[in-house]
Amino acid sequence: MNSLEPRRGGRMSRRQKEDRGFQLVMAGGVAGLVTVVGFVLAIAGVIGYGIPFIALIVAVVCLLMFRRLVGPS
Repeated sequence: MNSLEPRRGGRMSRRQKEDRGFQLVMAGGVAGLVTVVGFVLAIAGVIGYGIPFIALIVAVVCLLMFRRLVGPS
């Protein structure tokens, strides 16, 4: 324990949080759309299930990161 003072600069500003939240919502929304359309096309036999599955994982990760960002500190 070198110092008992709180660390400086470790928190994001309000503007940075807004930007991060916007980016997460946009990325998660696009990934969700790709998931839905991809699964419909996969069921129809046009494409495989790989891309929709990866898009689903990306959408869930974005959702979890967004919830962590806006949750209580």
